[in-house]
Amino acid sequence: MSIRYKLGEICEIVSGSTPKTGIPEYWDGDIKWITPAEISDDSYIIEDSVRHITELGVQKTGLTPFPKGTVILSSRAPIGKVAIAGCEMYCNQGFKNLICSEAIDNRYLYWFLKGNTKYLNSIGRGATFKEISKQIVSGIEINVPDMEIQNDAVEVLEKVSGIIRHRKMELKTLDALIKARFAEMFANTGASWPLVTIGDICTDTRTGPFGSALHHDEFVDDGIFVLGIDNAVENKFSYNRMRYITEEKYQQLKRYTVHPGDVIITIMGTIGRSAVIPEDMPLAINTKHLACLTPEYSKVGSVFLCSAFQMQPEIQRQLTGNAKGAIMDGLNLGIIKALKFQLPPIQVQKEFEAFFQQADKSKIAVQKALNEAQLLFDSLMQQYFG
Repeated sequence: MSIRYKLGEICEIVSGSTPKTGIPEYWDGDIKWITPAEISDDSYIIEDSVRHITELGVQKTGLTPFPKGTVILSSRAPIGKVAIAGCEMYCNQGFKNLICSEAIDNRYLYWFLKGNTKYLNSIGRGATFKEISKQIVSGIEINVPDMEIQNDAVEVLEKVSGIIRHRKMELKTLDALIKARFAEMFANTGASWPLVTIGDICTDTRTGPFGSALHHDEFVDDGIFVLGIDNAVENKFSYNRMRYITEEKYQQLKRYTVHPGDVIITIMGTIGRSAVIPEDMPLAINTKHLACLTPEYSKVGSVFLCSAFQMQPEIQRQLTGNAKGAIMDGLNLGIIKALKFQLPPIQVQKEFEAFFQQADKSKIAVQKALNEAQLLFDSLMQQYFG
């Protein structure tokens, strides 16, 4: 059986403030003082802070500490970041922290708030930036079961959350292995490797249709794929935000067709991200936000070429140095084609590709396990908190 409470009925809600930054005597002490920027999506128990204040700073600012076990909730910039204080500490004015009564387990409240980030943002108020006030937080309602059920829920959620964190760490480890292998094989390039440009090793380089050639109102619900930044921004091919044009429109734009094995590069917005077009890719064209490179396969492989944009230091330096655009960073096709680097022998590239493909298979398996754990976690959150 659950009892429905408002948070203000079962928690004391406290905030903080910021000592004057222009007075050095208030800063660099040994007293923990946190800001919302220090709370991440993965934060759970917070034991320390980035900045520390002095006893004088506490006294002159009139700060009151919150105890170990307090549920820390950011109330602005951004709203909805949650953690639990692992020790007594202080905070700035960007929090509405909750000191729990005996009616509710602080870990149960933590998971409740974690599952309601969108709701918390929706109830924020303010013209310049949104904020949830003490009054708003006090009025949030929660169903509170007896303590045994709370503890059971927390135990299950912590276990599944731990699996999710482990899977994410596995993915990061595999990415690090790929980067380390690339650096080992190619960072200290042999003097005998020829200096080439991207244009030298591709049979075709192209962007997408500009200006009046393709308008947003010409996109349809189904048809021929149109690739954009979203499909490469994660440094791997993704089917995020697919757009479509009709077969008739495609006939006008088919010179922009992408093919399996082509490498696409983001050249506007977030520049220099890359992906290989997969073998099972349906018929598609790219937009003006992408450069599409068709490798000359006797000289360069797709996986190596794509990885070079992500990990080859000389290419990275040239991309950063050549970014241009008044409103947002951008690259043109001429810059991409003129990028220079030392090209390793095709056999060496294939050795790296074999390593990459093996690591990628492992990543696919781990990602599948992560997705399954995340689905279970979401289902449990719905079950416990509605």
